[in-house]
Amino acid sequence: MNPFIDEKGLIRVGGRLRQSDIDLCGRHPIILPQDNHISRLIIDHVHRQVQHQGKQLTLSNVRANGYWIMGVHDMVRSILHKCAICRRLRAKPLTQLMADLPSDRTEKTPPFTNVGMDVFGPWAIASRKTRAGTSEAKRWAVIFVCLYTTAVYIEVIDSMDTSSFINALRRFIAIRGNIKKLRCDQGTNFIGAKNELQAAAKELDQDCIKKFLTTRDCEWTFNPPHASHFGGIWERQIGTIRRVLDSMHYQLGKQQYTHDLLTTLMAEASAIVNSRPITTVSSDANDPQALTPNMLLTMKTQSPTPPQGSFVQQDIYSRKRWRRVQYLADQFWIRWRKEYLQSRQPRPKWNKSTINVKEGDVVLLREKEYARNSWPLARIVKVYPSDDNKVRKVDVMIYKDGEHRTYLRPISELVLIESTN
Repeated sequence: MNPFIDEKGLIRVGGRLRQSDIDLCGRHPIILPQDNHISRLIIDHVHRQVQHQGKQLTLSNVRANGYWIMGVHDMVRSILHKCAICRRLRAKPLTQLMADLPSDRTEKTPPFTNVGMDVFGPWAIASRKTRAGTSEAKRWAVIFVCLYTTAVYIEVIDSMDTSSFINALRRFIAIRGNIKKLRCDQGTNFIGAKNELQAAAKELDQDCIKKFLTTRDCEWTFNPPHASHFGGIWERQIGTIRRVLDSMHYQLGKQQYTHDLLTTLMAEASAIVNSRPITTVSSDANDPQALTPNMLLTMKTQSPTPPQGSFVQQDIYSRKRWRRVQYLADQFWIRWRKEYLQSRQPRPKWNKSTINVKEGDVVLLREKEYARNSWPLARIVKVYPSDDNKVRKVDVMIYKDGEHRTYLRPISELVLIESTN
């Protein structure tokens, strides 16, 4: 840079612009050291002048103001990263390393022993004929997804009250057997995103439903609100079923649904989804057929666990039919462990550990229905570490409508503004 000292004792860049007609600061910027307090004050001042714009605009204005700061790229990046206003305007929501699969998704149990559940809809149906045409009503669907085999089961309900929901649970248990653990979302995620479902959710008496499940030795576990990725295994199946129903509806034309038609379509959609391969489909004709949930559903028994014992290949020729069936069942489970369960090993995203948030951290609470400038500031009052000591859900406190309110939220709904040391 061919530096020189001017008449005021300042070190300036000599450079190659001595003959240009620009001013002195443009031809010979003042050289400042890296990680210096004066350098930081200048960058912070320029950053405020450009109204908290990005790195390149801040950097160019520092040079335009006649300052050549050593290591300025790293300093600008550091100052923008610590700027609370920039975080509030542009910082990304928090992420954490993808959690391990819970035990109820890896333990060997009969299908639909551990279940994930959600409600989706509604659909308008023709309930009865009138002189003026037809009277419309609404129907919802309760989806039950086996956490072990990913098989699905759908029940259609005519209202979102407690009685209809418990009756759907009773029909499901009567057909598929008792449930050991039931997982679902809560809040708006439990009943979907539509306004009709949000209003209908207030009619659900969760204490009554929990009492019904407790009498059947079923544990009911809620995911945090606004955390659909906590229940990705059943949220994904809802999307699949919607695509199947869209295709069926397109083929049926514009005719209106009836309760009988909707129930039939749901059953056919379940059959299609349960016939999907859950392992890699090989192009080699000699390889066994890819596993599907329907293959595993046929092994459902009344007992809570498969019969104990050792079953070998010779049992397929045994006169005792139950030994032949159990040998074939064991082959399906062996393939499930080797082909499907091993495919769940890698983390497709969220594969880096980040620093855990702590109690007292100031965050921005994301509210998707509002503009980002309207998102409220919140303070973390409690953290919930997982088994691997990673924090993925917290209690946050905000000041709203003249009072302090506390909400349970996943960290994906938070933007870190200020961290406590």
